[in-house]
Amino acid sequence: MRSIWKGAISFGLVTIPVKLYSATEQRDVSFHQVHREDGGRIKYKRVCTVDGEEVPYSDIAKGYELPSGEMVILTDEDFAELPLSSSRRIDVLQFVEQEEVDPIYFAKSYYLEPDAQGAKPYVLLRDALENSGQVAIVKVALRQRESLATLRVREGIFVLETMLWPDEVRTPDFPFLDEDIEIRKQELSMATSLIESMEGEFDPTEYKDAYREALQAVIDAKIEGREVTRPEEAEEEPAADLLSALRASVEAAKKSRGERDGKAASSSGKKPARKPSAKPAAKKEPAKSRGRKSA
Repeated sequence: MRSIWKGAISFGLVTIPVKLYSATEQRDVSFHQVHREDGGRIKYKRVCTVDGEEVPYSDIAKGYELPSGEMVILTDEDFAELPLSSSRRIDVLQFVEQEEVDPIYFAKSYYLEPDAQGAKPYVLLRDALENSGQVAIVKVALRQRESLATLRVREGIFVLETMLWPDEVRTPDFPFLDEDIEIRKQELSMATSLIESMEGEFDPTEYKDAYREALQAVIDAKIEGREVTRPEEAEEEPAADLLSALRASVEAAKKSRGERDGKAASSSGKKPARKPSAKPAAKKEPAKSRGRKSA
């Protein structure tokens, strides 16, 4: 990995020099826009809408458009004079319980590596933070943008997760929230049973990007001159009602889990561990009319 930023964690009077690395990467299959006839790459020109002339990159500035249509032009000097007090610093503001931070605020994750002279204070703060079970709320400026962020420990490394500002999170405003939707006791009980039948420990390696694999298979087939084959999709019969759909889902989940546990046990040579059975669904009761049809 190559560091993309250098700065320091500022913790009270302690300064810890660090390097910042992107912790994640997208694995999408990338494409170029090309001419369908000959495969030539498509290029774009930067053309001014006023005089129609192509503009070199050195003459391009950032503009803020006013409601009147007028444009305010900002230069590099304007941005350089902005008061980014936390520039090149990761300022620790406070420590909070991790559960207090709603994941909706998280934007992007980075790893922090200490410089040689900062290894000891880095390890000291890392161990203290890990023992506390908390995360640090920090402020940092990256790419001329100041952000709140959390600092936590993962596999012995500080992970910096930039956050959105509160006014950047939209408020959900959907009509159904104001509707009086009736949920029957049997439906809630069956939905609970479905959740319990699908409980397990999260292992991200069990999942894969099926679309990306299929797309790569299409590309490989074209490279090798083979005919592209597509798997047939299984047909699903619609359930008669919500309760029937939930009951069928519980049975399918139990069957799928049993097959998965059996395969795992056979590969390890051990007998499959017995799982506690899901709580029995409540006995079916006749639906009571409340002036509204059930969902």
